[in-house]
Amino acid sequence: MCALTAGRRGRRVLVLDRSNKVGKKILMSGGGRCNFTNLQLTPERFISANPHFCKSALSRYTQWDFIEMVERHGIEYFEKRTVNGLSGQLFCKDSSKRILTMLLDECKQAGVHIRTGCDISSVKRQDGYHLHSNQGRFAAESLVVASGGLSIPSLGGSGFAYQLAEQFGLNLLPTRAGLVPFTFSGATKALCRALSGLSCEAIVYCRETSFREDLLFTHRGLSGPAVLQASSYWHTGETIRVNLLPGMDATTLFKTWKRERPKALLRTLLAEKLPKKLIRELEALHWPGQAETALTEWPDRQLKTAATLLQAWELKPAATEGYRTAEVTLGGVDTHELSSRTMESQTPGLYFIGEALDVSGHLGGFNFQWAWSSGYAAGMAV
Repeated sequence: MCALTAGRRGRRVLVLDRSNKVGKKILMSGGGRCNFTNLQLTPERFISANPHFCKSALSRYTQWDFIEMVERHGIEYFEKRTVNGLSGQLFCKDSSKRILTMLLDECKQAGVHIRTGCDISSVKRQDGYHLHSNQGRFAAESLVVASGGLSIPSLGGSGFAYQLAEQFGLNLLPTRAGLVPFTFSGATKALCRALSGLSCEAIVYCRETSFREDLLFTHRGLSGPAVLQASSYWHTGETIRVNLLPGMDATTLFKTWKRERPKALLRTLLAEKLPKKLIRELEALHWPGQAETALTEWPDRQLKTAATLLQAWELKPAATEGYRTAEVTLGGVDTHELSSRTMESQTPGLYFIGEALDVSGHLGGFNFQWAWSSGYAAGMAV
C-alpha cells in the first residue's frame, strides 16, 4: 500500500521482501478469503499506549477508500453475518489471492519494483539510507519499515523492525502476543480437552472489557473470536470470566423452570440452550451431587449458584499459545516517536508502518485496515 501510493506520486520505489513469496499473511487470512477491512471502523477498535495516534491515518484513508479499490478491480465481497446480525467484517467471495493480485497490479501500474528473498544484513544512514543484503547494496533517500511484528514466525514474523528502531534510538514498548488462544492447566485443561472442537456463543470478560462472540474449546484451552479478542487485554496471572448464557438471567430462568417444569432435570432443560456435551462436563465439575435431582428438589440458593457458575465462570489461564499462533503483536515501536500524519520517525527519512508500531486492532479486518491506512500515510509523505 505504501509502495503503490508513493509510486503514484512519481517516486521511484523498491520493495525488499525477505520472504520467498509476497503477501503470505494476506493469503492465509480469513480462512483464505481475506477479511480485508471492517465497516465499523472507529479508533476505539485499536489498542495503543497512545490511543489518539491512529486517528489521523484512519481518517485520511478509510475503509471506503479501500473498498473503492476492491470494487474497481471487480472483486466480489460479502459482509459476515453473526448470531447477533451483520458484523461489519468484509471478506472476498472468491479467494484472498484477489486482494494480493490487486495490490501487485496497482504496484506494477505505479512502477514499483519488488524483490523477494532479500535478507537485509545491515542498515546505515549517511546521505540517505544504505542497505546491505544477500542481493547486493541499495541506497535511498527514505526507508519505510513494514516488516510486521513477532506474530506467526512461520509466515515471516520477526523482530527486525524493533532491532532497526533501537539502532536509530527510538523507544520500544514491551511486546506480547495478541489475538491468541488461551492455554490452561489442571482440571480446566482436562475439561477443555474433553470438549475439544465444541463451540458456543459466549461473553468473555477481561477486566473492564467484554466480547460477545463464539467461544471454541481446544485440546489445550480456549479459542474462538470472543477469546481471541479478550486475549489482547489479558496479562499473565489475571482471571477471565465467561458467560455461557448471554442475553439471559439464568437465576430467573432456572426458578421459572423449577416452577413450570418441576420434574425435569437441569441438564435436560439446559440442552435447549447449550450443547449437551458441554452441559455434561460442567455438571460433573460443578454440581455432580445434583445431576439426577429433579428441579423441584433443588434449593433456590443452589440454583442461583449453578446460574452464577454458568454466567460468571471464573477461569485463570496458565498462558497463551504465544507468537506461534498470535494474529498480532501488541506493543512495539513507541508512536510518540513518530508523526501521526506521515509515520516518519524522529530520525529524518525513516518511517514505520503497520504492525511494527504500538497499534493493534481488534479481530475482524481492523489490522489490515491499519496496514492500508498507515501505509497510505507514509506513501503520501516519503
